[in-house]
Amino acid sequence: MSLLGFVRALPKVELHVHLVGSASVDTVLALARRHPEAGVPTDRDELSRFYEFRDFDHFLKVYWAVQSMLRDRHDIHTLVVGLAAELARQNVRHAEVTVTPYNHLLDGMAGDELLTGLADGRAQAEAEHGVTFAWCFDIPGEKGIRAGRETLAFALTERPEDLISFGLGGPEAGIGRAQFEPFFTAAREAGLRSVPHAGETTGPATIWSAIRDLGAERVGHGTSCTEDPALLDYLAEQRIALEVCPTSNIRTRQVESIGAHPIRRMLDHGLLVTLNTDDPPMFGATLEGEYLAVADTFGLSPADIGRLAGNAVTASFLPAERKTGLLGEIDAVTAAA
Repeated sequence: MSLLGFVRALPKVELHVHLVGSASVDTVLALARRHPEAGVPTDRDELSRFYEFRDFDHFLKVYWAVQSMLRDRHDIHTLVVGLAAELARQNVRHAEVTVTPYNHLLDGMAGDELLTGLADGRAQAEAEHGVTFAWCFDIPGEKGIRAGRETLAFALTERPEDLISFGLGGPEAGIGRAQFEPFFTAAREAGLRSVPHAGETTGPATIWSAIRDLGAERVGHGTSCTEDPALLDYLAEQRIALEVCPTSNIRTRQVESIGAHPIRRMLDHGLLVTLNTDDPPMFGATLEGEYLAVADTFGLSPADIGRLAGNAVTASFLPAERKTGLLGEIDAVTAAA
């Protein structure tokens, strides 16, 4: 079996993907033709050129162009089903998807439109593509305390089906994790799991704060952890998972290449590393591609690759029975390889 065939055969789970950032060319084309006034190209070739990643500023331009076309439940539904189709193509069985309600509400979308789009899209994703979704509502950290307060209120008041976690995204520099502690404490007391971003563009202190102040059970990115031996030990001992997104880190110029990525040290230290895509089409990433690049660069064996797939299942918030089934499938595929 080829490496690609093996990776494709593995049942996979995605733990770090942003709904807006997941929009493929086909999905954006559908949205652009629905909302031509947004000024996004409606010709496929022109849109493909618009979507070719050039630098981080260009990524932000594309991201906000997509955000501007999300007006109602139908647009959200289009995003969710489009993501499901792409994940199913890669044999991804489950994804825990980050949604930023504050941005949608700030743009004028009614809360019930957002929730209906998520619910209807999720139902169709499972019925047509066999992909299950759970939601993480995250705070856009750059928008401050008010965004934290309103994200929490929306999450706890509306509490859609399969909302399982509470996150914190956006820039890290100058935006301390500790200021959001009251919101994370309330979310955790209400049964939501803590999954903040930390240590992507800042040092280990941000990861420590995410753990100590926000009660992080998983850390988004966390790449700077390798700079602190004590932190490496703590993450390994406590089995706090890292949602690692290698291509994203390269595209945003946090690392130079896959070979320079700290994921090798993370694995060698026994950390619970998971592979993810972040904003896949905008960064030219796929989950298959992440597995292939890491496996090829670091010479991973089938057992190593299977362990990465298993880590994502273990670190997910799926019910125990579903985890057991997926882990059994992964073991079977790995044994056959």
